[in-house]
Amino acid sequence: MGCEPSGETDRRHVRLDGQPNFRDLGGYETVDGRSVKWEQIYRSGELPRLSDDDVSELEKMGIASVVNFLTEDEIEARGKDRLPAGVREVSVPIAGEGENDLAKVVLDARQTADFSKVPVELNAELHRLLTGDAAKKQYAALLRLAADPANRPLVFHCSHGVHRTGTAAAILLSALGVPWETVREDYLLSNFYRNEEVATRLAQLRVTAAEKKGVAPEEVDMTNIEAFYVLQSTYIDAALDEINKQYGSMRAYLRQGLGLTDAEIQRLQDGLLEKQQQ
Repeated sequence: MGCEPSGETDRRHVRLDGQPNFRDLGGYETVDGRSVKWEQIYRSGELPRLSDDDVSELEKMGIASVVNFLTEDEIEARGKDRLPAGVREVSVPIAGEGENDLAKVVLDARQTADFSKVPVELNAELHRLLTGDAAKKQYAALLRLAADPANRPLVFHCSHGVHRTGTAAAILLSALGVPWETVREDYLLSNFYRNEEVATRLAQLRVTAAEKKGVAPEEVDMTNIEAFYVLQSTYIDAALDEINKQYGSMRAYLRQGLGLTDAEIQRLQDGLLEKQQQ
């Protein structure tokens, strides 16, 4: 189900009772020989189910800001984030033609047991859409917030920390100069940390679909729905492909697509990068 972390890589995982996919983006090497600072920027899934111990852990970590990509409807349905007192909450919802529509498609597929409504190619298409108007303003806001030391340590998240958050992390790491091969590995780590959660959900969906169709569980074709829950490198690669098609390079996308100035990008890099420790 993706890359299995070990050693320093596993250092990035923040173990929480109520969210398995909370992780540090620190430690990644850049193309110019620097590395992303630890304990400054985190990516995650939703945070409403955190335990009291989890909240205490975030407080110990000194989390200053949480950037939430969920829409108002999603927050109403899922609940508000549980956070330490004093944490700045920033709502930059991503909806429309992006994740929110796919969420509705998947919900309908789960309810009807018609997994053909979630074709495999839809996953890569989602990441293409997220590089466009569906999320450009929100991703620009995230990078500007991350550049300000007053907002760090900062966490950004959507529902499962996969699609909206995965694309955001790819753009942020790219802006810092992290090579795409590493960006791809970071994206696929969600498969490892969500492995138990995903396995449980897929087992439930198989049983439900079998009941609705009147067949044995092993007869249910799970290809499409498994493709949605188990990430492939081609999904996030589609985001870079779309960026290159529309703008020619990630560098041009940051400037023309997101509207960041050279000074803003420099501030982001100055604040989040350091020389590699020998």
